[in-house]
Amino acid sequence: MATVKEIEKNKVQIEFEISPELLEASMNKAYQKNKGKFQVPGFRKGHAPKAVLEKYYGSNLFFEDAFEDAFPDAYQAAVKEQDLFVVSRPENVDIVSMEEGKPMVVTAQVYVKPEVELCDYQGVEVEYEDIPLADEAVDKEISEAREQNARFEDVEREAALGDRVILDYSGSVNGKKFDGGTAEGQPLDLGSGMFIPGFEEQLVGMKAGDAKDIEVTFPADYRETSLAGKPAVFAVKIDAVKQKIVPEANDEFAQDVSEFDTFDEYKADVKEKLQKKNEEQNKMRLESAIIEAIVKDCKVDIPAPMVETQIDNEIQEMAYNLAYQGMSMEQYLQYAGQTMEGLRGVLKNSCERRVKTQLVLEAIKNKENIKATDEDLNAIFGEFAEAQNKDVEDLKKELDADSMEYIENRAAFDALGRYLISIAKVKAPAKKEEPASAEEAEKAE
Repeated sequence: MATVKEIEKNKVQIEFEISPELLEASMNKAYQKNKGKFQVPGFRKGHAPKAVLEKYYGSNLFFEDAFEDAFPDAYQAAVKEQDLFVVSRPENVDIVSMEEGKPMVVTAQVYVKPEVELCDYQGVEVEYEDIPLADEAVDKEISEAREQNARFEDVEREAALGDRVILDYSGSVNGKKFDGGTAEGQPLDLGSGMFIPGFEEQLVGMKAGDAKDIEVTFPADYRETSLAGKPAVFAVKIDAVKQKIVPEANDEFAQDVSEFDTFDEYKADVKEKLQKKNEEQNKMRLESAIIEAIVKDCKVDIPAPMVETQIDNEIQEMAYNLAYQGMSMEQYLQYAGQTMEGLRGVLKNSCERRVKTQLVLEAIKNKENIKATDEDLNAIFGEFAEAQNKDVEDLKKELDADSMEYIENRAAFDALGRYLISIAKVKAPAKKEEPASAEEAEKAE
């Protein structure tokens, strides 16, 4: 039987029991795990019975490990019994009583999810105006598609900006080669800015088979600090020069990159997709403006551990993204001139806002009993299936409980977004008055 008492706002002390059976089972686990560490005269190492070891080394020999093993199960059972939404790890753990043959009584302190004091969000007023699709957006999209489908053909001439060269290079600083400074058959688009400043420009004018030394200086803020600001020499050899051939915007191009037979059909489809994307972005902007207006006026005391957990999550995600780019968190911090403590400080305010927003939205969703519709769920299933190139029904069969819970929660919040838009009072931003010209000002006088 567990009991709970409030210690301070959003922090409680929970008292619960660890049964003699659970503790004894944990003691046996601890004995099996650690018995090989102890030597008792008359027994081979690791073969002394538990009772003998406890008599020889003390009755509490295995207690610490046993308690660490038994505590989580008993604690989680108490949390579930009391229906607590815990947002921190247990702290100030204390053993209240422990008698042989009786349950051990334990207390622990935890932070719990705070109550939200909702503002009057019905009919919230926001200033908002859709951003229309830019006139040049369609041509830009098609131009990028043409660039992405460009091909490179070998040419027997000097390399120029815009060409692609295939080169071998070997770099050295003070006559010594450095890690990452040597490659063979490396493609490089001249003018892309992918290499050290000054490197690509010195390749202009070279032809296939040419070789020379290129002198450059690493930027002062170069991510590899051992090279930052240092002059370097790269011995380079051009293996090939390739000219970029961008396809014409015609029917043949449309047939190559789409299911359409004519360029006009392809262009109309591009415009339709961009319009749809623009509408979705406008909807998200409106939803964000409404949420920001509501959250600003709601009140909630956020326990510090919730913010720290959000910071942990964002740093973990950042580390994952950096690893995908081939950089460690330590390298990033060094490159940015930052410490982990400083980074956490930078993230604190945004994480507080994110936690508050989540709590407020969840409180509104529960108060208004917002539920996801089958249409909401199917839209997300379709999105996941398309991204993984799978059939929707096959995808549903593969999803585990955690994935299903994520999809259901996301669908419910999509429904909440529509609800918030439906109750908001949206008005266009006030037009800024143009400053009067000198002539108009003179007439007014």
